[in-house]
Amino acid sequence: RRSVAKHITHGNRRPSRRSHVRTPVKRKRWLLLTLLAGGCGERLPDALAVVDTMMDRGAEAWNRGDFEAFAGDYAPESTTTFVSGGRVQHGFEWIRQNYAPVFAPGAARDSLRFESLEARALDDDYLLATARYVLFRGDSVTSSGPFTLVLKRISGQWKIIHDHTSRD
Repeated sequence: RRSVAKHITHGNRRPSRRSHVRTPVKRKRWLLLTLLAGGCGERLPDALAVVDTMMDRGAEAWNRGDFEAFAGDYAPESTTTFVSGGRVQHGFEWIRQNYAPVFAPGAARDSLRFESLEARALDDDYLLATARYVLFRGDSVTSSGPFTLVLKRISGQWKIIHDHTSRD
């Protein structure tokens, strides 16, 4: 309060340096708050940008029939999970077996787009995303529904480790 009073009393003159001296306790609090506020914001990834880029890449791969590029966003691990239709499936191999037939030459595959994307960083190495997939043929929607993804940074790349997809 003294520094405010001095500032008002002396017009446009700045308060003396003495009014800004912090006690050791205040200095520690200030340092801790600065580290927490500044440090966390710089380390956490821009979740929406990461996931938006991944979803664009995935839809483009799907629409051109490139299974390897589409599946490349999933972590190629046995612990990767996919939940759909009331069942939990484990492993990248299941993802390969489930999706590969859709990419076979001559297979009918509707076009894919994503909508209503939301994402947030859970920490430095994990992201949570929700959105809607829409499969369509011309002007007709053939399938759609919400999904949730958990992504993990693995060797500097973001990979899907959990995919929970539902149909409308």
